[in-house]
Amino acid sequence: MSTQSNTAAGIGLMVASTFVLAMQDGVSRHLASEYNVLMIIMIRYWFFAAFVVTIAARAAGGIKRAARTTQPVLQIGRGVLLAAEVCVGVLAFTYLGLVETLAIFICYPLIVAALSGPVLGEQVGWRRWTAIGVGFIGVMVILRPGFGVFELAAILPLGSAVMFAVYALATRFAARNDSTETSFFWTGTVGAVFMTAVGLWAWEPMTAQDWFWMGCLCVSGAIGHWLLIKCYEMAEASAVQPFAYFHLVFGSLVGVIVFHEVIAWNVALGAGIVVAAGLFTFWRERQQS
Repeated sequence: MSTQSNTAAGIGLMVASTFVLAMQDGVSRHLASEYNVLMIIMIRYWFFAAFVVTIAARAAGGIKRAARTTQPVLQIGRGVLLAAEVCVGVLAFTYLGLVETLAIFICYPLIVAALSGPVLGEQVGWRRWTAIGVGFIGVMVILRPGFGVFELAAILPLGSAVMFAVYALATRFAARNDSTETSFFWTGTVGAVFMTAVGLWAWEPMTAQDWFWMGCLCVSGAIGHWLLIKCYEMAEASAVQPFAYFHLVFGSLVGVIVFHEVIAWNVALGAGIVVAAGLFTFWRERQQS
């Protein structure tokens, strides 16, 4: 298979993963509006952990090879951080809806770019700093501080974006010594242990219909992560990453069609600015590499 064909296949897998994950967000929004968020994420992580353990067991070297790491503290920190970020993000869905939450959350690549210098020692030139600044102007357009009452709930998706950016940087740092399979294994297992510790007390009865949706949530999460793994196996991250913004498109469609959310003018304009700034930072990163 040629490099061009690999890239095309990788882009297709990225778009497919964003669609599946957007559907997952919709189901998360529904379940979190009916039940405790910690319980929902705990059950989701149980399935996720079973998924990563199964993949590790079937790979060469088995679970022992997948779990082998020289940086367990970093891997544990990554796993806990991602689980906490998922909880904050899903909680944001219940307060702000999918459209506004995802519009703010998509600024995370800009946060990664801003922190990659001091954290990873990567060089960030003035062009990318300008793009980062423009992107955060886009976030301010969405939040509209100073116009009416600032909605405190908007802190949730912004906090979620910061947490995910730090998780992404920690993942890149971990990749210097550990394989993708090892990081994936620790992400699922540590997240499941952490969510069980904080989520068991929040257990409450669930209707048969919502157990069906819970099953859809678990399966879609596993499929979405599997598609992402295959995507990054097929093509370079810099080539496929810009297509991750389809998550905003699909998620917004779910919000509008299923939950009857409204896309306000400032959210559409601000999201457009953030996406444009993010695409520019990806382009600069690719030019430099």
